[in-house]
Amino acid sequence: MQLAAPAHRFTGTRDADGMAVASFVLGLVGLLVMNIVLGPVAVVLAGLALWRGTARRGRALLGLLLGVADLAVLAALVVGDGMVVWSPLG
Repeated sequence: MQLAAPAHRFTGTRDADGMAVASFVLGLVGLLVMNIVLGPVAVVLAGLALWRGTARRGRALLGLLLGVADLAVLAALVVGDGMVVWSPLG
């Protein structure tokens, strides 16, 4: 009786490339909505993608930059309005 081989996990550059793209998209969307959540997630995903050696280094760096920009926009809105919740309508 032969046991099945364990399933292989994709932890190579393919996952890192996906993380780079996800950080870019989340950072971009985070500029408009939910920047308190999406900003830090974009920063973490970009950092992991860069650490794992992604082939999409530019997208990971843009995701990192956009994630930091999300947090900067949040900080500016909190200082300006005195609240965390904001709306583009005013």
